[in-house]
Amino acid sequence: MSVRGKKVLVLGLSKSGIAAAKFAKKHGADVYLTEFNDITTKEQSDNAKMLEDLGIHVEYGGHSEKFISKSDLAVTSPGIPPQSQIIRKVRAEQIPVISELELAYRECDIPFIIITGTNGKTTTTALTQHILSKKLKTEACGNIGTPPCLVADENLDYFVCEASSFQLDMSTSLKPYIAVWTNFTPDHIDWHNGLENYFNAKARVFREPQTAKYCVLNAKDEKLLEFSKEVKGNVFMFGDNFGDNCCYVENDTIIFKQNGIKEEIIKISQCPLIGEHNYQNIECSIICAKLTGIDNETIKSAIMEFKAPEHRLEFVTQKDNIKFYNDSKATNPEASIVAINSFNNKNVVLIAGGRDKNTDLAEFCESIKKHITTVILIGEATERFEQNLIKSGFNNIIKEQTMQSAIDKGIELRPDVVLLSPACASFDMFNSYEHRGEVFKEYVLSRV
Repeated sequence: MSVRGKKVLVLGLSKSGIAAAKFAKKHGADVYLTEFNDITTKEQSDNAKMLEDLGIHVEYGGHSEKFISKSDLAVTSPGIPPQSQIIRKVRAEQIPVISELELAYRECDIPFIIITGTNGKTTTTALTQHILSKKLKTEACGNIGTPPCLVADENLDYFVCEASSFQLDMSTSLKPYIAVWTNFTPDHIDWHNGLENYFNAKARVFREPQTAKYCVLNAKDEKLLEFSKEVKGNVFMFGDNFGDNCCYVENDTIIFKQNGIKEEIIKISQCPLIGEHNYQNIECSIICAKLTGIDNETIKSAIMEFKAPEHRLEFVTQKDNIKFYNDSKATNPEASIVAINSFNNKNVVLIAGGRDKNTDLAEFCESIKKHITTVILIGEATERFEQNLIKSGFNNIIKEQTMQSAIDKGIELRPDVVLLSPACASFDMFNSYEHRGEVFKEYVLSRV
């Protein structure tokens, strides 16, 4: 359904809401943007005025019947829970609800490369876009920071879109050219009202009628390996030599295989990203690049010059033989595990903790026992994390009150590596995981 001539209700004065409102207006819709909260900042006030100057109706401080009634379509922001009162109200009035990502897909002809997964999707999105941009016009968008609607009117060959379960759950007709699923572990269960709903939200673009032309799945993930058997599209696996279409590591070289024909792409020693999980991210990006026609030499050189996104096992600096890594994006134990497992035979001090998500810590503790010398705990999760570590048989634990004192203690211990990988949300001590990572980096650089 084109939005031209339709009444489009946009929920939320967020970055994606603003992009959706402007895009829908440009494409001929009568747009009403409704924000539940009052405007409290100059930026919000400026954004509201900018939209009104474009002829977009804006309200804040509640959702009025005038704005909602007789809407042909509602576009929701990723931050609005599906069980929220406004979503229930809109659906009760038989108004279809879609994501801003879905709106961009419906209104333009640019093919989508969708990258989803519990962990690793940001790095994979950034690397895929980096490689493709050497030969094609592409934009990295979605959860990586740029709303698709903001760039949907540009002359692009592909969108490279990081898509969360929230966005995919509200994308009802999106059919990508390539869909990548990096991994699946429990997360956002409360949001989706259950683990099965979380899985099904991500599975949308791998199942009929939305199955991507090419489906890229993790052969090392038991859940996704099993799921691959029911996928009807052209399936490529990564992480293992599985079938005729796959990408994997063999003899310290990443191999791409299509229709049983093997090609050597790059040596592991030439990759700037460390750890098995990052090799899997690289494999995903190689598959996407090959399926869009990028030659091997371009792929190799692009990988070699790539720098990891901030806060994702990001190398900060080295001083007096101590390497500092910022993995603040690791907001759940599963994400921290992949970082922890990246270090073998090293003396590693781990800084962890924050706002507890109350997820199971058994595997997290086992990884710490194998790879970590000392754990420094901060934040609200300290007591539960300490109890679980001691219960697992790990006792080399230090508790600190601030990030700065944790770094000081880490330096004092003279390890090979000081790793910030919290396994928790940041909101007890910081505004966001980005803020947490910046505090870590700034203090480390001030100390060394």
